[in-house]
Amino acid sequence: MNIAQRLDRLPLVPMHWSILIATGVGWLFDSMDVGLISFVMPALQRDWGLSPAQLGLIGSVGMVGMALGAALSGSFADRYGRKKVILFTLVLFGLATGFAGLATGLTTMLLARFLVGLGLGGELPVASTLVSEISPLLVRGRFVVLLESFWAWGWIVAALIAYLLIPEYGWRVAFFIGAVPALAAVFLRQAIPESPRFLIQKGRYEEADAIVSLMEQQAGMEISKENKTKTQAKENGGTFSDLWSVQLRRRTLTLWILWLGINFGYYGFVMWIPTLLVGKGFIIIKSLQYVLLMTLAQIPGYFTAAYLIEVVGRKVVLTIFLAGTAISAYFFGQSDTVREIMVAGSFLYFFSLGAWGAVYAYTPENYPTISRGTGVGWAAAVGRLGAIAAPYLVGVVYQAQGKESGYTTVFLMLTVVFAVTALAVLFLGQETRGRSLA
Repeated sequence: MNIAQRLDRLPLVPMHWSILIATGVGWLFDSMDVGLISFVMPALQRDWGLSPAQLGLIGSVGMVGMALGAALSGSFADRYGRKKVILFTLVLFGLATGFAGLATGLTTMLLARFLVGLGLGGELPVASTLVSEISPLLVRGRFVVLLESFWAWGWIVAALIAYLLIPEYGWRVAFFIGAVPALAAVFLRQAIPESPRFLIQKGRYEEADAIVSLMEQQAGMEISKENKTKTQAKENGGTFSDLWSVQLRRRTLTLWILWLGINFGYYGFVMWIPTLLVGKGFIIIKSLQYVLLMTLAQIPGYFTAAYLIEVVGRKVVLTIFLAGTAISAYFFGQSDTVREIMVAGSFLYFFSLGAWGAVYAYTPENYPTISRGTGVGWAAAVGRLGAIAAPYLVGVVYQAQGKESGYTTVFLMLTVVFAVTALAVLFLGQETRGRSLA
């Protein structure tokens, strides 16, 4: 029985949960950092007199860093290991978040947000790859969605910081607070083991066997040395060209469309909702309060997706949740009253974050171990092109159309993007539920 088979047959043991919590805490701080900039944007606009297009540039430049970080980190993770990349990128974006709090103008803020994006974009796809590779077969998708659910808690913490502190103490304190826990998370990550599947690819069987043997001991299902078989090592990591081989090209195309669409749609609204609500006549404190309440809907969205993903499959969950996001975005764009805004906004967060959980569970399962980091990294990198374009285009459309019609036009644009992405998954995607990782 080889390492992959031994990992697949395991039940959930304490080590699985410790890995989930350690990576999840880091994921929470990642989310908190991304959330902070959306809540800070109205205050920056007021303090620095920025135009909507300039605000969009602040949102977009972080995504440029995320695109570059994702592309580089995936390849590095396939060559040097998942754990090393996770730790390095976590430190980078934590330091850069503190630097953002010291920004004196648009230029320094743009530099800080680029560095934040570089670390953040590199950390997220590699962390999801590690959790996917170490999870048991029957709960793999659900476990990765649970990892992604920490994003909801981070966003809620960011909303609380913005609601309670920004009006009283200014936007800088939000970044300073955001930097501290991100660096502290490094100590939690020290307990994370390297992926046994990666170790096998590098010929490090003894290290992989030690990790899996400890998990088997925790499960009370040790196997004899005679029943353990080694897997032949493949020293070189995956390459970009591998992603477009005959076996992988359709998977890569599907994932790139999926990541591009969900990034464009998601960052198109989360980076702008506080500012758009201020444009509708709500004061900043009310805008932040409404967004805080809407973000609570992320939590049941994640847990619903986590349950369904092992029941009906990844493809069905993605299609339903992306379609639900499209419908919610349409009605949010038509909303005028506080009740309409809150109802449509809650469904928007519910479906979009459930879809995100499914995306992170689905993506690593489409690639073999030798090129999994590269495949996930490049999918995330291409997706960030949508995240780069969306905040800026939303600002341009909003400024050109005016506050009333611009609000509706922005969400109509996002509705179309989410709907097209759902159709792409439905017709191009393949189901990966129940498949062992190669």
